[in-house]
Amino acid sequence: MLASSSWLHFVQTLGHPRLLFDSMLTSIKLPIVIRAEINLVLVVVTALGLLSRLYGINFPKAVVFDEVYYGQFVSLYTKQVFFIDESGPPLGHMILAFGAYLGGFDGNFIWNRIGAEYSSNVPVWSLRLIPALAGSLCVPLCYLLVVELGYSHLTALGAALLFLMENSLIVQSRFMLLESVLIFFLLLAVVSYLRFHNAQSGSPVRLAWLVLTGVTCACAVGVKYMGLFTYFLLLGLAAVHTWQLIGDRALSNGVVLMQVVTRFLALVVLPLLLYLGFFYVHLNLLYRSGPHDQMMSSAFQASLEGGLARITQGQPLEVAYGSQVTLRSVSSKPIPCWLHSHKANYPIRYENGRGSSHQQQVTCYPFKDVNNWWIIKDPGRQDLVVSSPPRPVRHGDVVQLLHGMTSRLLNTHDVAAPMSPHAQEVSGYIDFNVSMPAQNLWKVDIANREAEQDVWKTILSEVRLIHINTSAVLKLSGSSLPEWGYRQLEVVGDKIYKGYQPSGVWNVEEHRYGRSLEQRERELELHSPTHIDINRNLTFIAKFLELQWKMLTVKHEDSEHKYSSSPLEWITMNTNIAYWLHPASNAQIHLIGNFVTWTLANLALAVYVLLFLSYLLRRRRKIEDIPEATWCQLLQAGVVCAGGWAVNYLPFFMMEKTLFLYHYLPALTFQILLIPVVLEHLHTHILNRTPPLTGERRRRTFAQGRKRLREPFQRKALLKTCFVECITLMLLVSASTWDQRTLGPETV
Repeated sequence: MLASSSWLHFVQTLGHPRLLFDSMLTSIKLPIVIRAEINLVLVVVTALGLLSRLYGINFPKAVVFDEVYYGQFVSLYTKQVFFIDESGPPLGHMILAFGAYLGGFDGNFIWNRIGAEYSSNVPVWSLRLIPALAGSLCVPLCYLLVVELGYSHLTALGAALLFLMENSLIVQSRFMLLESVLIFFLLLAVVSYLRFHNAQSGSPVRLAWLVLTGVTCACAVGVKYMGLFTYFLLLGLAAVHTWQLIGDRALSNGVVLMQVVTRFLALVVLPLLLYLGFFYVHLNLLYRSGPHDQMMSSAFQASLEGGLARITQGQPLEVAYGSQVTLRSVSSKPIPCWLHSHKANYPIRYENGRGSSHQQQVTCYPFKDVNNWWIIKDPGRQDLVVSSPPRPVRHGDVVQLLHGMTSRLLNTHDVAAPMSPHAQEVSGYIDFNVSMPAQNLWKVDIANREAEQDVWKTILSEVRLIHINTSAVLKLSGSSLPEWGYRQLEVVGDKIYKGYQPSGVWNVEEHRYGRSLEQRERELELHSPTHIDINRNLTFIAKFLELQWKMLTVKHEDSEHKYSSSPLEWITMNTNIAYWLHPASNAQIHLIGNFVTWTLANLALAVYVLLFLSYLLRRRRKIEDIPEATWCQLLQAGVVCAGGWAVNYLPFFMMEKTLFLYHYLPALTFQILLIPVVLEHLHTHILNRTPPLTGERRRRTFAQGRKRLREPFQRKALLKTCFVECITLMLLVSASTWDQRTLGPETV
């Protein structure tokens, strides 16, 4: 009855706004109080992190080591000029460019040498701000990560202080470099996932932590591909937790299905979409032609403002009989080049004594040149102009290719190529009145055709030219010709060509409809610009796939660097990098680790492995030295810390690239976190515990005697043994890693 009257009163107040407002006021209790808990320790370590990373970051006002590398990309971003960095995805460069944008940098600085003084238009503080902030925030993240692993706040404080005082991490954070940004996203991803895992099932914040995990994993991979290692580690940890969730019979099938789908969307689908988003922003920002255009396909280049787009604007789309074209190899190895010929013949005999056809050379030339033009000729006709209306060339048609400047037909025959004897020589045919007839018919095979009668299209079509007489495919061998071939690249006819090989695929880059009947007029026409406006834009997905493929496959030749090092040198700290040297005062900045921290980290890893193996074997023997909860806690800490070290360190042994000490810093971060974790475990469960006994009878018989006699002696003996072993190990490590050399000007 009371409930009914209350409901009736509520319905009545809905019709009277004044009554409703008065009712709301009376229901509010004054004063309104908001209570907040502030972890002062966390605030202090955050402040110390900011102080150590931000103070004086504008010194030196000169280019420091890899700033000469990243600065070039920042300038290109500022000018919105396209580039490729094969070392990693674009998010890291965009973050650095954002710092430059905040400082008003116009991109006008020549990044040509380490130590170059910054000009007045370069906002040094702004360029280094974001890496320094990321490095600063890593300090509280270390604290939070150890707390989320279930360890005490004192242990977490130790982890934060160890990270705070590690000088290699300080140095790397204070310059325009990406390692501190990468480590920030890695730590935030791990903390977010542990927060999600430890939160109550019904908590509304739990889903937010899971989404944040996916976002930060994507950001880590977007900064550097090294982020994949930790991302896969978290995916493995999440898979184990999900498998345990599936086995929980207390949950309904619907709840389990919802949890699995949610985790898959947040940890797999969301990072993938964000990764695509990074490239979408990257490609939309960099819309101007740049220095790396030639590494991309003709279609990609034509989508950029200026460069090839300016040259090819208005070209006819469909290749027809009589078309004048340049043919670019789809392969960019060893370098991009165009089918080319010139008024020079193959030598009668090569250096090794083999003979040639002595016909006109056909090569692949890595520069735009008038000798790159060819005319698509109908074998059944003599005219070299496009008819009206044009007759398009289709997939499967047989054509001849006439060199525009010399009027030689593209030919191949059963004569060994100069640098690739297993393949056929390709030449511009010359009739020497010998028993060597012309074999100059080629079938057009469109590799990316959508239909059997597909038309050969400018830029878009990828074409194989198959020789009619020998079935050889026109192919770039990649070998360079000797001086008689002007060091140009060899083109051959490959009879054993199988599958899709970019070196055997060509596309029309520049194209015009030929209108001149006479050779002299045609030569003038070949020098003139193209016309007829045709718009051709690649989709984002097509541009993304091409750019991603180039980043993964096109590698610059790695040269040996004076400060490069091997992974084995990292753990012993037997290497360093001179980042900067003042030309007058001899002041120096070096990337070098803290000897105490690195030694303790190596020791902690070794102790953890011994503890883990010992516990594992004894648990197999049904001897439980520690509670089940402590064992699970130790396992999870091992997966995060020791596993984080392993996945960020061991893959470098399989990499064929120039490596530096800073590549070890993500692995070192996780290894440092293991130090206080191992110390707390030793203190709590080794030094301050009673060794377990098996058997109820022994427990009853010797309980009192052990408590009075054996326990003190065992504790002292164990403590003494651990102390002696630690000192011995530290001395051994010190003896093997300490370097007596001093750093002077001659060693920098």
